[in-house]
Amino acid sequence: MRYDESSPPLPESATSISPDRPWYARRSTLVVAVAAIAPAALAGWVLTEVLSGGATDDSRPPRIVMPLSASASASASAPSASAAPAASASPAPGAAPAGTPGAAPVTSVAKPLAGRTVVIDPGHNTGNFKHTTEINRQVDIGTNRKECDTTGTTTNSGYMEAEFSMDVSRRLRAVLEAQGLKVVLSHEAGKERPFGPCIDERARIGNEAAADAVVSVHADGVSAGNRGFHVILPAKVKGGGADTAKIVGPSRQLGERIAGNFARTTGSAPANYLGSGTGLVVRDDLGGLNLSTRPKVFIECGNMRDAKDAAQLTSPEWRQKAAQGIADGIVGFLGG
Repeated sequence: MRYDESSPPLPESATSISPDRPWYARRSTLVVAVAAIAPAALAGWVLTEVLSGGATDDSRPPRIVMPLSASASASASAPSASAAPAASASPAPGAAPAGTPGAAPVTSVAKPLAGRTVVIDPGHNTGNFKHTTEINRQVDIGTNRKECDTTGTTTNSGYMEAEFSMDVSRRLRAVLEAQGLKVVLSHEAGKERPFGPCIDERARIGNEAAADAVVSVHADGVSAGNRGFHVILPAKVKGGGADTAKIVGPSRQLGERIAGNFARTTGSAPANYLGSGTGLVVRDDLGGLNLSTRPKVFIECGNMRDAKDAAQLTSPEWRQKAAQGIADGIVGFLGG
């Protein structure tokens, strides 16, 4: 056995050998020392292999086990019942095996928002342009009648609001699901939904899901020079199938949370053309709000017809920030 500076010093009896003793006595002393150390080293190696599962994966470093004393090595060969792993214990899916070096203890971490539901409503549909007859059909919004849906706007270069709203909504869904929330999209553009849904159906989707919060994602289309975001809150309305009395208060709380977090995360300012710089606007003419029985808001993330805002809206990096800002507002509203 070779010793170097990193090895522990040998006992006095093993290193201090009298020069007047015969050579065979000195060798006997060394043999005795080695014999005393070997069982402890062997026990330490065995325990290392047991704890590491005898893994041959080079990507896993060996687990370091302190050498056992000679007296402890005997007991290490007979582990007690209390040291045996519980038969019912099993690692979570994707978790490292219990014996893996460096593996964290397997625990079940409860997510505080698990069981809560959020409905995300991507504004418009990329297919609406091809189905103008269908989307122009009038539907009841409680206080009056309006078109089933509209085409939405575009940037000057042709990037559609419907593309923007769907992209942000999908990003938003991913962020919220990571928090343990159940997320429902009112639609996903494609063959199964070539246009719409109509505004009354969008409200109904949130109601039937018993959503804890509903957010409709949009971008505005006003003249250049008008910049910034705003969040639209429901007014107190009652008529026909509309009665927003119960959702006005919580919807405002939701909208305020989203506005604050959106501004902080994206760096975008509240709209300079409405809302008096608050980023909050109350409206009574939107069927998606009038017919909702769940806390709901719309967010206009920017103005697609302004070159500076359009540069942000067409940036994937900025859209990720937009999704994060909206998500932070929702999570804050729900108490997460």
